Amino acid sequence: MATSNELLIKQRSVIEFLAAEGCSAANSHARMKTVYGEMYISDCAVRKWVRTFKGEDPRETILHDRKRSGRPLSASDTAHREKVDCMIRANQRVKQKEIADEVGISKERVHHTVTTVLGLQKSLCPLGSKKAHCRDESAETGHVYSTLRALQCRRRSISATYSDWRRILCPSLRSRI
Repeated sequence: MATSNELLIKQRSVIEFLAAEGCSAANSHARMKTVYGEMYISDCAVRKWVRTFKGEDPRETILHDRKRSGRPLSASDTAHREKVDCMIRANQRVKQKEIADEVGISKERVHHTVTTVLGLQKSLCPLGSKKAHCRDESAETGHVYSTLRALQCRRRSISATYSDWRRILCPSLRSRI
């Protein structure tokens, strides 16, 4: 099956042919609807392309989309993700601004990469703390997850499971595990 871009180019060529034949936009759309079924181009797009093909010299008509301006999406690629991950592994107290300056991406992209892509989060309470806000299971789970991730990054040879680390780091959860 053709990709959506290839299908659009085929449909534009059909529109070009029908426009050269002298068919109206509505007639072209109706004929394409019967041929392509649910994969047909919209009526307003057919009208736009018919206007384009009737107004220009057919030899100079370009069926492909023109290159669009704008900055490419380079801040979310794997190279930047690996650089951010390595910097955090080397120094967990590194600031987002320092990472942004070093890697060459914005602080917002650094925050997105750290929280969403890598799945890291700040420790919610110091290790072994028994403050009231740390008694919440979600808070302890988040703390355990970030601590476990830090330990995994430092010592790859540790073979403890997630539930083992929860028992070690969150004594208040022992009864629930």
